[in-house]
Amino acid sequence: MSSAQNSDSVSHLTQREAAEIDETLMGPLGFSVDQLMELAGLSVATSIAEVYKPSEYDRVLAICGPGSNGGDGLVAARHLYHFGYKPSVCYPKRTQKPLYTGLVTQLESLSIPFLSVEDLPLDFSKDFDIIVDAMFGFSFHGTPRPPFDDLIKRLLCLHGYDQTRQKRPVIVSVDIPSGWHVEEGDIGDEGIKPDMLVSLTAPKLCAKKSSGPHHFLGGRFVPPVIADKYKLRLPPYPGTSMCVRIGKAPNVDISALRENYISPEFLEEQVESDPINQFRKWVDDAIAAGLREPNAMALSTVGKDGKPSSRMVLLKGVDRGGFVWCTNYESRKACELCDNPHASLLFYWDGLNRQVSIFLRLALFHLSTLPAGSLKMVPLFSPSLSKLESYLLDVKNQTEQFF
Repeated sequence: MSSAQNSDSVSHLTQREAAEIDETLMGPLGFSVDQLMELAGLSVATSIAEVYKPSEYDRVLAICGPGSNGGDGLVAARHLYHFGYKPSVCYPKRTQKPLYTGLVTQLESLSIPFLSVEDLPLDFSKDFDIIVDAMFGFSFHGTPRPPFDDLIKRLLCLHGYDQTRQKRPVIVSVDIPSGWHVEEGDIGDEGIKPDMLVSLTAPKLCAKKSSGPHHFLGGRFVPPVIADKYKLRLPPYPGTSMCVRIGKAPNVDISALRENYISPEFLEEQVESDPINQFRKWVDDAIAAGLREPNAMALSTVGKDGKPSSRMVLLKGVDRGGFVWCTNYESRKACELCDNPHASLLFYWDGLNRQVSIFLRLALFHLSTLPAGSLKMVPLFSPSLSKLESYLLDVKNQTEQFF
């Protein structure tokens, strides 16, 4: 997940500086063109995935120009395919260099369709959810020539949908909105107005004129020698992310936030007869999927005043005797469990579209049977519950241990 960085605190490059940095990267610093293109395209794809989820925006059209900006678009289309999108590519002026023909071959091997300009629908909104504008980059000069001039006009027409409140594809521009001046931006205010701009290496001066809701920086490869020479102020990339948001995220209508979940069928005959065994299978699935903290669970308790409270804790063990987690015996949850031994656990495994609720009752065991500071609760379906209900509860007696 990317974090936001104030756009005023980030450096912006002139066209000359951008060209010099590329020459230095591919010269004395040893980067190859295809290496930089791969990193750029991956950054574009990850930026798109940050905002436009494939469950809602899966139909992508990448319009690619003949230069390196178009190559970035070809790479982005490949990664978007592997991210779960359904990309198509319009690549009308193909470059017959091995690097570019190889990118085309890679896309063809994935059965990604290539559409000619003539094959494109007159109304993009009916067939696509995202348009990737990868026609021209920072080295472009002059006026766009056919067929790109017409393609840019067709993208401009999409802005008319905003007045009619019709749904239209979002436009994602790679580094420079095609047709813009690299430094002066949208001269005459008649150019593409992208919903997302993905700057590469560092934002170009024209990015200051972009008013779209999303601006990301991609290309996590700028070495310190470049940053020092050009006095670049670049935001830190969070974690292992290949992109970082610049500026504030737009205001979002919370009521409109919704994911459409598609999960495999789960039939009753597939369920384990022992609930504990079934739960263990689900935990194993979450671990195998590489989910972050698959043992995290929401613990809900109710005090003697009848007011509920919840908090996140980590599961430390599970067996037929119950579920174990750690707590301070003087904590609110421990005191509430003393007043009311009933509680619930909720496990939510986002990557698997799965959540599991468990209803439990607190029971008492001797401290030596569990790690110090642990509680153990017995699920209400446990056959051992009747044997435990007779135990007295005393959370402040630290010679005793709760389950």
